[in-house]
Amino acid sequence: MTLLSQINSPDDLSKLDYLQLTTLSSEIRDFLIEKVSKSGGHLGPNLGVVELTLALHRVFESPKDVLLFDTGHQSYVHKMLTGRIAGFEKLRQRGGIAGYPNRSESEHDVIENSHASTALSWADGIARGFAIKGEHDRTVVAVVGDGALTGGMSWEALNNIAATADLKLVIVVNDNARSYSPTIGGLAAHLSTLRATQGYEKFLEWGKGVLEKTPVVGHPIYETLHGMKKGIKDIIAPQGMFEDLGLKYLGPINGHNIEELESTLELAKKFGAPVIVHVITEKGRGHAPAVNDEAEKFHAVGIVDPETGTPLSKSSASWTSVFSKALIELGHERKDLVAITAAMLGPTGLDAFQKEFPDRTLDVGIAEQHATTAAAGMAFTGLHPVVAVYSTFLNRAFDQLLLDVALHKAGVTFVLDRSGITGDDGPSHNGIWDLALTGIVPTLCVAAPRDGARLRETLRESLEISDRPSLIRFPKGVVQPDIPAFERRDGIDVLYRGESADVLLISVGAMAQVAVEAASQAYREGVGVTVIDPRWVKPLPTSLVTMAQRYQSVVVIEDGIKHGGIGSTISEMFREANLNIPIHSIGVPLQFFEHGKRSQILEEIGITAQTITRSLVEWNSSLVEVEESNSKTKPVKQLRPDENASR
Repeated sequence: MTLLSQINSPDDLSKLDYLQLTTLSSEIRDFLIEKVSKSGGHLGPNLGVVELTLALHRVFESPKDVLLFDTGHQSYVHKMLTGRIAGFEKLRQRGGIAGYPNRSESEHDVIENSHASTALSWADGIARGFAIKGEHDRTVVAVVGDGALTGGMSWEALNNIAATADLKLVIVVNDNARSYSPTIGGLAAHLSTLRATQGYEKFLEWGKGVLEKTPVVGHPIYETLHGMKKGIKDIIAPQGMFEDLGLKYLGPINGHNIEELESTLELAKKFGAPVIVHVITEKGRGHAPAVNDEAEKFHAVGIVDPETGTPLSKSSASWTSVFSKALIELGHERKDLVAITAAMLGPTGLDAFQKEFPDRTLDVGIAEQHATTAAAGMAFTGLHPVVAVYSTFLNRAFDQLLLDVALHKAGVTFVLDRSGITGDDGPSHNGIWDLALTGIVPTLCVAAPRDGARLRETLRESLEISDRPSLIRFPKGVVQPDIPAFERRDGIDVLYRGESADVLLISVGAMAQVAVEAASQAYREGVGVTVIDPRWVKPLPTSLVTMAQRYQSVVVIEDGIKHGGIGSTISEMFREANLNIPIHSIGVPLQFFEHGKRSQILEEIGITAQTITRSLVEWNSSLVEVEESNSKTKPVKQLRPDENASR
């Protein structure tokens, strides 16, 4: 029987000695490699926090003491130690555990949001709440890593935390970057122990009081001595920036030495005030393919061979790869084109652009707000920035998009990857809000390409827009085959011609494929459906009003939320034009979605060819019944061969 099989709760860890904990660490890594390789997920970060998570659960009493992870993809080991090992059989799938903390799974989880740089604000609020309620026996621990400290919100929180001396708050900085060379030894441990005692703080205050009373030279002497103390410690640990904020600093600590971790965390716990514990870990530890992956350290993997780390799924052209290649081509044509991202060079495809144009590529870290406003500044100088992020992460920079970019009519192009339903990573990774949010931004132009050809086309068109911002959105995954248009009328592509003018189906972006399939099926049910693709959905072409007048009803299909989406905008356009025509919207309901496969969620919300066909037929039948009740002669339809079938 393995040690891991005997761990059902954090209490079981207290029975183990350090030799057993070393064995358990190895078993946890083997388990992670096996399970995550089958399902995909964040492997590298979790291989790096095994010993740290064990030490945290041995020193602190979760859930009485609150453990927070920033970001939550570091929580796999935490889940294993809190009774959820069985859930890893379906990691990030329906019926299995989420890839991030999830309150519905366990009382040990708190923050479900997978966006970075938020945990310190949560920690500040929870610790203050405990203090106000008199719950002084509870400690809050925030594990901050994987670049979360590059986000400005973390520093806003640190500034407030440092100003409150009585918060029982431990901040563990999980430093797995390879720029630091950890200095770990007796002197570092001694100084950390000394500085984590109230007696040391009282001595400093006493010394300051005596020296401040010394005429003329007292304050300068104190500042010099205090600076000397800080300077000596800066030789062995990069703690200066935290002490400048007024936060106590312990470390750096070997993040793979459980005994040393426990000793330091015990000191931090007893201190009774906010403490920084700087832990050095190795991302991907214990798995050679991850360690040898210089670029990502297996930060996130798909389904891979557990021994070699080689992807097992057949590689197909993705939306991201189409964008990446198109941007490089444009980069050669235009010297004013610059690329910006927020800690997502690889995931957005900008890593390839960086190799070609390193001086024209900027990765700002997890700082979408800064990226957006910096882009406005670059546009002011005559450059054309392309800001590439996941759709969900633009939510964080909405104010900057609205007032720094759009208000100033800056020629910036935003490229939103992973728009619409993404699925696996849970509710906070879905990109279902972008169409509604950007719909209320004046001056912004928004394109939703339906395929790779249209992505290349709209990207090129967006770079020609220099007097206002533009935005292009596309979904996650494999790009579907190009869908040619019969014709283009006033910028609107006609994708499928209905045999009768029953329904005008307006397809937004990548919904084109399912829209054409539904139109073809509806034809066999005797309903004529014409499918069009506006390509640019903001501003919408006014010719939509003229086109819609020929049809009995209009249906809009989009992969964003229906509330405030493109369907709502078209409905408003028709009302203002005094066009009285039934309009139906097919899109994403206003709710948060549990993790699951993208196709599974789309099926659940009715965005499939079969479900859409059924709706088209039912809506058209209800209109026909109304017309027949007002007519003495029942119309007869002749079903002709489908001219779209050969396409």
